[in-house]
Amino acid sequence: MRQLIDYIVRQGMMRDAQIEAVKTYLYLKIECGNRPLWQLFTEGKFNATPDDYDSMALTTEAREILKNDKAAEALFQYSRLTDRNGRQLSPVLEEFIKQHPQEIDYEQAFKDVFYGVDYPDFIYSLPMGAGKTFLMATFIYLDLYLAMQEPNNKAFAHNFMIFAPSGLKNSIVPSLKHIQDFDPTWILPDPTASQIRKIISFEVLDEQKTAKNSNLVKNPNAQKINNHQPLNDLFGLVAVTNAEKVVLDKVDKDRGLERNLYTEKEWDAMKNSNELREIIRQIPHLAIFIDEVHHASDGEIKLRKVVSDWMKNPSFNSVYGFSGTPYLKSAEKVTLAEVFDIKNTDISNVVYNYPLISGIGNFLKRPKIKTTDNSQEAIITDGVNEFFDLYANTLYCDGTCAKLAIYCSRIENLEEIVYPLVAAIVSSRGMNPQETILKYHGGNKDYSVPAGSATDFAALDTDFSKYRIVLLAQIGKEGWDCKSLTSVILPQKGACPQNMVLQTSCRCLRQVERGNESETALIWLNKDNADTLNKELIKQQNTTIDAVNRAADNHKKRVDRYIRKDVPPIDFFQLKIQYNTLVVEDTADTHSRLSDIDIYRDAATREIITHEQDLEGNMLNDELHVLTEEDELLPITYHQWLLRITKESMGMLKMSEIKKYDAELKRIFDEDSTKQEDGTCTLFENVDQKRLRSIIRQAFVPKRSIEVKKEVIPENASLLKVDRLQTPLFMDDDTKYYPDQPTVKKIVDADNGTGDNEELKKVEVLIEQMKQMNLPEWEEMAKKMRNDAMNRDRDLAVKDQTYHYLPYHFDSGFEIKYFSQKLLVAVRDKGLEVYFNGDDQLTDFRIACYSKRGDDWRYIGRYVPDFLMIQRDNGGKIFKVLIIETKGEGFAAKFKERRSFMSEEFVRLNNDKFGYQRFDFLYVEDTLSSEQQTQSTLSKINDFFNLKQQ
Repeated sequence: MRQLIDYIVRQGMMRDAQIEAVKTYLYLKIECGNRPLWQLFTEGKFNATPDDYDSMALTTEAREILKNDKAAEALFQYSRLTDRNGRQLSPVLEEFIKQHPQEIDYEQAFKDVFYGVDYPDFIYSLPMGAGKTFLMATFIYLDLYLAMQEPNNKAFAHNFMIFAPSGLKNSIVPSLKHIQDFDPTWILPDPTASQIRKIISFEVLDEQKTAKNSNLVKNPNAQKINNHQPLNDLFGLVAVTNAEKVVLDKVDKDRGLERNLYTEKEWDAMKNSNELREIIRQIPHLAIFIDEVHHASDGEIKLRKVVSDWMKNPSFNSVYGFSGTPYLKSAEKVTLAEVFDIKNTDISNVVYNYPLISGIGNFLKRPKIKTTDNSQEAIITDGVNEFFDLYANTLYCDGTCAKLAIYCSRIENLEEIVYPLVAAIVSSRGMNPQETILKYHGGNKDYSVPAGSATDFAALDTDFSKYRIVLLAQIGKEGWDCKSLTSVILPQKGACPQNMVLQTSCRCLRQVERGNESETALIWLNKDNADTLNKELIKQQNTTIDAVNRAADNHKKRVDRYIRKDVPPIDFFQLKIQYNTLVVEDTADTHSRLSDIDIYRDAATREIITHEQDLEGNMLNDELHVLTEEDELLPITYHQWLLRITKESMGMLKMSEIKKYDAELKRIFDEDSTKQEDGTCTLFENVDQKRLRSIIRQAFVPKRSIEVKKEVIPENASLLKVDRLQTPLFMDDDTKYYPDQPTVKKIVDADNGTGDNEELKKVEVLIEQMKQMNLPEWEEMAKKMRNDAMNRDRDLAVKDQTYHYLPYHFDSGFEIKYFSQKLLVAVRDKGLEVYFNGDDQLTDFRIACYSKRGDDWRYIGRYVPDFLMIQRDNGGKIFKVLIIETKGEGFAAKFKERRSFMSEEFVRLNNDKFGYQRFDFLYVEDTLSSEQQTQSTLSKINDFFNLKQQ
């Protein structure tokens, strides 16, 4: 899947938040087999390297349980995790496990944590503006793509039901429109992307009235799905609706299902709701997408109950939730051993979280949040005046003008207090209030809905809307997407619900022009709302108002030092195995090839060798099994059999073409099946049905043969693709960036000769004097004096032997520790340089890897090395390159084939081509002690670079 991610990154259309979410999605789908979270935790799928339980103060029983029970180890490791402030999550839970390990049902504990569901149920948390709707579209296209590759793999969905935000009736069509407008070439190359787009069928389930003339179903939304019969073979349906249409329970518990106890209207409503739920339950390989999923945890909606009923369909796939605020109104608890409670205020099945603060200046405007305890009138006056002072002439790239939203607690407050005040301010600035101010609310007995306000509100984000201020009461708090909204005022408590202050105040943060870091926003809050916002930020985003303001002001940039460092591209040779298709016949002799098919000769038995291996990749056994797909044995008609053949051709083979050879195909079907009394047929179990259908499809295509060609290709790779260097760089969590920001500043200042290093300043004064005096060889002397001064500063000592850009973004703490404590120390005073190469979005140095089995080569993917240590010749050209790879123990087995290729093939191939030992490869695993890591690193460096005498 690395090639797929590489393609998405190269296209440059997806945001970093979306790309990271896709990586998580692919990991859960492919590596984790789309299994429920409780099962993955119970199996220890996410367990870190085991602690040294023998050295811990544990009872014998606790030690044995932690060593042998993966679920116990997972819960124990969870208790010992720390938050971003270094505080342990649950020392009490750790102690409880140590003292009472046998009293906990660990499997049941994880089931309870993840709500007792037996199906995959994942939540992706992204802030507004991150592109959740396009992320849904991405998941849909990738699922269909993977399902096309492996039609019988139940991990991949074939059909999709999307629930637009509950309660937001107008959000259905926009949600579908955004998904329909998604360009699949952003994530998949053509022609694959276009083929999948043709397969997808979109349905909007928004009908309100009963379909009285229908003989099949009364619910018109159910009829829309029913039109796609036969549902058993349905592939590519994407339906959008509101949750209320399926999840509201229409059955009164006291009246039950007694028809005479309901009015006709109540009975029809109940039947329609149940009818839609039932037909959705029949959709095969169905994935459920829920936008604003935090609403689904509300007791009144009961979505989980409905989904649990749908999952009774054996092919039910999964549930994906999307939310910017994945937290609960009150803490949930899980009881262990009937005495100890684990409490959690977050929705537990969040698998990916992108913090709000990381989006600021990235895909969100940079806000300034102002708080005051002044009166409502004073806040509005100050806020409106500052808005016009800053944004009166702001016209965005799409022609829209900047706008301000003022939220009011009640309609009376809006009409009687706020509007007259704002109108007076607008008039004092020479503007017409009727043309500048839009009032929008739902009306009440005293004030009707302002005429045309709904239409004007919907058109606010267009270039022909000239409104600058929007006054809102009880609307626009969630689901309102207006990118030209630049400022928000919450002037009093109750301007919006207390649990929605974060969503409401952040309405103005969406960027108009993607990646435009200059776009800013202004938020005014009274003290009550400011206190609430701060609490919500701490609780949901692990940040504060002050931190958001600092992030808006703090333009941390990545620094390109590639040219300054003069790091030349690396010349190397790449192995390339090419598979060429040779034409054997111009047209297919379909009649003869179908007539010659013998099911017992061509597809008689379904046998497959299954392999089992340990964590290190060692084979445990090779056994021959007969594998039977369950759905192949279900009763089927001849027409359904033909439909399956065409469906598996992914649009390449049409039914009209197949029907031309009806006699030959009917003969094959009759030989391959036993007829039942009801007219259906059962296919033979001992025939590989999938292979038989493949042979049939091949009969419609001219014969081809494959020629394997082995080539050695010269390549020239840059270590930094500057166009991919993200700047500005906003880091909410900078623990994986190295060096830290103060050190980055020191190095940049030293490069520019403007550092705060007092000793360096003195040296610069002396150098200037030498320059003025025109002393002999003053330039060489200046260079030496600068180096000596910087070497006395530990942070600057090796800056000219590394850092082709700053800072490096590492994948793990092990990489940071190895780089800073081993490699930087190793190159100092040795005339060597070392560069981090592991950010696959920034480097071109990638190696195509193959696994050789006999005379056959199998492509196993591209490899991006972690570090490159280089030695230059006297002319400054690269002479030798040591490729260094670090791996955690848990990833060692997966790297085994690439490690073998690098050590045995790549190094030999390149050294033979260059005629000397130009490349070598060093592998360092975190299972080695610190001393062993140092020893193996220095030994390889000294041997390869011929430094033994030093």
